[in-house]
Amino acid sequence: MPETNRIEFKQKLTDHLEKEVVAFLNYLGGGVIYLGIANDGTVVGIDDIDQVQLQIKDRIKNNISPSCMGLFDVATEIREDKDIIKLIVASGQERPYYIKKYGMSPKGAFMRNGSAAEPMNERMIEGLFVK
Repeated sequence: MPETNRIEFKQKLTDHLEKEVVAFLNYLGGGVIYLGIANDGTVVGIDDIDQVQLQIKDRIKNNISPSCMGLFDVATEIREDKDIIKLIVASGQERPYYIKKYGMSPKGAFMRNGSAAEPMNERMIEGLFVK
């Protein structure tokens, strides 16, 4: 299963989590982020899965605006005898979503484009905001 416009792999929890979540919130149809799977699809697993789940929920709740509570679900799965996290992100209705510390700017607002989270330009941000 390769990365697609609706599927993102992360080997571990990184500083880019919010960027990926925002991109899926702003993308029609949302998407799924798998933590514990490398970019090439190799299952590496997650240690201390309960702690990582709590960190994910906390970061999404506190670092993304407007509130996206109820638009994501954090679940665990076992693949190849390793624990992974499946973060399901729905498309939000209050677009554009953005990373709070960067505001509604190209540094804070992202949209899914193919298998990447791309910065939204000012025009795209304004267009979503007006809708």
